[in-house]
Amino acid sequence: MAKKRLQKKRSSSTVRKQESEILQVTTSKTEPVRVETSKVEPVKVETSKVEPVKVETSKVEPVKVETSKVEPVKVETSKVEPVKVETSKVEPVKVETSKVEPVKVETSKVEPVKVETSKVEPVKVETSKVEPVKLDVPVDLTLYNERFQKHYDELKWLYCELYQDRDDVMTYLHDLTSNMEAFYNSRNSALKASDKKREADPDWYKRNDLVGMMMYVNNFAHTLKGLEEHLDYVEECNVNYLHLMPLLASPKGKSDGGYAVADFRTVQPELGTMEDFSELTSKCHERGINICLDFVMNHTSEEHEWAKRARAGEKEYQDRYFFFDTYDVPALYEKTCPQVFPTTAPGNFTWLDDLHKHVMTTFYPYQWDLNYRNPVVFNEMVYNMLYLANQGVDIVRLDAVPYIWKQLGTNCRNLPQVHTIVRMMRMICEIVCPGVLLLGEVVMAPEKVVPYFGTLEKPECHILYNVTTMASTWHTVATKDVSLLRRQLDILGSLPKEYIFQNYLRCHDDIGWGLDYDFLKNFSIDEVSHKKFLNDFFTGKYPDTFGRGELYNDDPRLGDARLCGTTASLCGIEKYGFEGNVAGVDRSVRYDITLHAFMLSQSGIPVIYSGDEIGQVNDYSYKDDPDKAVDSRYLHRGEFNWSLAPNRNIADTVQGKLFHALDHLEHIRSSHSVFDTTADLRTIDTWDSSILAIVRENAEEKFIGIYNFSDQDKVAWINEDDGIYTDLISGHEMEAKGVMIPAFGCFWLCRKK
Repeated sequence: MAKKRLQKKRSSSTVRKQESEILQVTTSKTEPVRVETSKVEPVKVETSKVEPVKVETSKVEPVKVETSKVEPVKVETSKVEPVKVETSKVEPVKVETSKVEPVKVETSKVEPVKVETSKVEPVKVETSKVEPVKLDVPVDLTLYNERFQKHYDELKWLYCELYQDRDDVMTYLHDLTSNMEAFYNSRNSALKASDKKREADPDWYKRNDLVGMMMYVNNFAHTLKGLEEHLDYVEECNVNYLHLMPLLASPKGKSDGGYAVADFRTVQPELGTMEDFSELTSKCHERGINICLDFVMNHTSEEHEWAKRARAGEKEYQDRYFFFDTYDVPALYEKTCPQVFPTTAPGNFTWLDDLHKHVMTTFYPYQWDLNYRNPVVFNEMVYNMLYLANQGVDIVRLDAVPYIWKQLGTNCRNLPQVHTIVRMMRMICEIVCPGVLLLGEVVMAPEKVVPYFGTLEKPECHILYNVTTMASTWHTVATKDVSLLRRQLDILGSLPKEYIFQNYLRCHDDIGWGLDYDFLKNFSIDEVSHKKFLNDFFTGKYPDTFGRGELYNDDPRLGDARLCGTTASLCGIEKYGFEGNVAGVDRSVRYDITLHAFMLSQSGIPVIYSGDEIGQVNDYSYKDDPDKAVDSRYLHRGEFNWSLAPNRNIADTVQGKLFHALDHLEHIRSSHSVFDTTADLRTIDTWDSSILAIVRENAEEKFIGIYNFSDQDKVAWINEDDGIYTDLISGHEMEAKGVMIPAFGCFWLCRKK
């Protein structure tokens, strides 16, 4: 196995002992958090290096503060433990006093704060790598307190339920709520204003005016500053929702595309700094562009400070992961826990020679799973999320969220505790930063996805990936049969309109064939053989196919290989382009446009992968890079081809045809209310298995989208006998019955009511 082999089983008593360790974080030897007052003064003021706060007194008399009665931050030590601040790396707090009465700080007379530790063990907060918090002095906490009181009872209940085995659970809850208020105070005025605006308009992200694009910063513009310089192009693409793929510190060669995070508060040095990122988000907000960023919840890199200290033998940090002395308990996990990467990273545990322990690694050996049974892990990860939100992130993508809770005897997927954690994160955001959305990456079977919305009364994620429709779309491309896709759309149409999906054709990841095989059995389709057919079709092995992709994690035993490739390459643009087949290229471009038109007509937020707007094909150069060669997903993660981008303004080029068509479709979508998520959606019969027709309807308009997945010209035998429609794409008027539709073509018919 790629993850190192494992020791013999010990006695059953050893199993029970180690199993108990994973069910509870032992506190008998380790205080929940310790403040070492012998090394650090409670509050250290270095007046030799730091100028005291400057107070402009020309117009206002300073207010004298009697420190015996009022502290700048009130700390009740009986309930909330003081924060340990390592001042050696922290700059002094900047206080903005433009709107408040200035405070006179007399450093010569102020005694340091006395911390009484005889009755209460204070909470240890690690701030050695944390940038100083810039505080907007809260003039009025009324709004924050209203939000807090709305959610606190449920938050307390869920937190105490999750950590009910901990005698010190309230200590950690107080630490959490205290830091939540601190992050609220440090949120700048522009972000707070955005929060208030979005609170007043909670449906702001549910309408038809958002268009997304996902990209790797280094592939698109090399650096964050470079991306800032290319924002005009982003706007030209009609994009106001920009998903930046992982850009936090990650070890070269062991980064998993940035999903092995070594520091949640540091940007990859080659991209810039956190200050550059904060400045970029500010510039984007000025243009009305929202920023989405991945938040990797399930694991850290083995280079993360926690992992390093765990590897050094510190029990406190080992308790933040899953460590085992023998293979007895890991062997029990392996009986029920599926493998994510059975060929490139088999198993769910890795043996550490230097530590003589096994550590849980669900994904790659260098990604150590976090132990959310430990409240320290939950609290600290929430702080990391809020820190990123305060840098201007509008949408937090919760990576691999179904995996975050581990329980022996289960598949460690989608457990009830996962939903408890996501619900708490939702409430925490609604208290501290209610303008921030949670996007759940739930790449699971259809019935496992929808529960991550929570309920209408107790919501969890704001948005979920529409992964099943994406996979069903490519299934339809290969089979030329719309039955499965139609079933999927009818299911989505029956869901509450408050449930918002992110729709896409391609993303940074592979395409997994998580289809509704129970339904496909009605057509005598076997899961394993069907997956093989799909992969053969899109990798060019099937006769007369136009797809040009590659497999990822091919496991012939289970047929679970996934597919890689850009939209253009999977549609045939690459194949016919290299063959010099002009007619083939034209037909493939038409199919590419039709697939995007279908994606844009679904309910939710459409997101395009960077490069698709100019028909960028596969990049095979990844095979020449030793750090990437083993991961075929880099096939569709190539650098943006700026040499082709100018062709978008030349009408008879591939780039010109695609860019103009997508621009046209996006403007149509944003200008017709029938594309709003409040519109009803259903499918109708076309009496042809290769033609899909969907109806969207509201009080103002009726829309019929018709899509031909066949390589033959066809007739869509619809019969909507209710007047004359206009094809929004061509401008032609026609009846919505017996519609002739070209091979791989589409119509967007619409009429006013």
